[in-house]
Amino acid sequence: MENAALLKAIIDNAIDGIITIDDRGKIESINPAACKLFLYTQEDVIGNNVSMLMPPPDREQHDEYIGRYQRTHEPHIIGIGREVTGLRKDGTRFPFRLGVSEVQYSGRKIFTGFIHDLSLQKEAEEQLKEYATHLEELVEERTSSLRRSLDALQQAKEEVSQSLEKEKELSQLKSRFVSMASHEFRTPLSAVQLSASLIDKYAAPFDSPNITKHVARIKSAVGNLTTILNDFLSLEKLEAGKVEPSFNSFDLVKLSEEITEEMQMVAKQNQNIIYQHTGLKSMITLDQNLLKNCVINLIANAIKYSGENTFIEFNTEINRDNCIITVRDNGIGIPETDQKHLFEAFFRAHNTGNIPGTGLGLNIVARYADLMKGTVDFKSDVNQGTLFTISFPVS
Repeated sequence: MENAALLKAIIDNAIDGIITIDDRGKIESINPAACKLFLYTQEDVIGNNVSMLMPPPDREQHDEYIGRYQRTHEPHIIGIGREVTGLRKDGTRFPFRLGVSEVQYSGRKIFTGFIHDLSLQKEAEEQLKEYATHLEELVEERTSSLRRSLDALQQAKEEVSQSLEKEKELSQLKSRFVSMASHEFRTPLSAVQLSASLIDKYAAPFDSPNITKHVARIKSAVGNLTTILNDFLSLEKLEAGKVEPSFNSFDLVKLSEEITEEMQMVAKQNQNIIYQHTGLKSMITLDQNLLKNCVINLIANAIKYSGENTFIEFNTEINRDNCIITVRDNGIGIPETDQKHLFEAFFRAHNTGNIPGTGLGLNIVARYADLMKGTVDFKSDVNQGTLFTISFPVS
C-alpha cells in the first residue's frame, strides 16, 4: 500500500503528462499534468478512446495502430520520442513528444504514454528562424551599403586620375583627396565595420554559412578600403613634412611579440608567423610607432603575397653596431625588372595580378626608416619568396 501511494504521488506530481490505456485504446488513467495540457478533467476522458486527444490524421493513424494490434498482437503503437500533435478540449492544437511503453499488469497488457509538451521549444525554434532570416536581410543591406561606398570610392579614384593629368601641383591634389576620403569614407567605413562585427557576434549561435560568408566579405572589403585610406594619409603627412620621429627607449622583443600576435589573427589559413630574436639585448631607442608601422607593413605584404599553409619568418637582432629586422616569405617574389622601382610611390610589380594594394606601403616603409637613420634592403626571386631587411645604427 505504501509503494502504491508513493507511485500515485509521483504520477500526480509529474511535470509531464502520463496516460494509461488498455489494448483497445481506452483511457484508464490520466494524471493532472496531462489534464492541464489537454484542458480536460479526468471524468471527461477516462473510459473514452485516446484518439479523442488527437486531431486528424493522427487520430486515424492511431485507430489503425489499435486495429493492427488487435489482429496481429504486435505493439505497433509503441515508440520512443515520436512527435505528435495533441488536440485540446477547446479545439486548439499543440506539439508534444510521445513515448509509449508496454506494461504487464494483473495478467493483462496496458500501455503507458509519457507526454512532453513541445510548445515552447517550437516557438523558440520559430523565433530563431525568423531572427536568422532578419540577420541575413541585414547582411544584404549592409553589403549593398558597402557596395555603394565602393562605387563612390571608384568614382573618386577616377576623378583623381583625371585631375592628375590636368594639375601640376600634386601636393594640392593629394590634400584635396585626403580631405575628401577622411570625411566621406572614414565615418561610414567605421559604421559598416562595427555593424559587421555585431552581426558576426549575434549570428554565431545560428551557424549560418550565408551570414558568415557575407560578414567575411564585408570585413575584407572594409579592411582593404581602410588600408588604402591609411596609406594615402601617411603619404600626405610625409609629403607635407608633418612626420617627426620621436625617439624613445623600448623593448623590441615585447613590441615584436605583440606585432606577431596581432598579425597572426589576419593571416591566411594555416599561415604561421614565426618570430625569433638574436642577442642578449632587447632595449632599443627608436620611434616605436614608426617602427611598428614598418614591420606591420612588411608582414602584411608577406601574408598577402604568400599562399596558405606557409611560414613567414620574422627575426630581430641587436648587436654591438646595429639593430636588424628581417621579414622573409616564400611567396610570389618580385620580378627582376621591377625591383629597381620597388620603393617608388604607387608602383606595383607586374605579377601582383588582382591582389589588392596601393603601391604605397614600401615607399612609406623606406621613408619612415630613413627618418630614423635606417636603411631598407631586400632580396627576391620569382616564385621563391622575398627577404626584407631594415637596419638601424645602435648608438
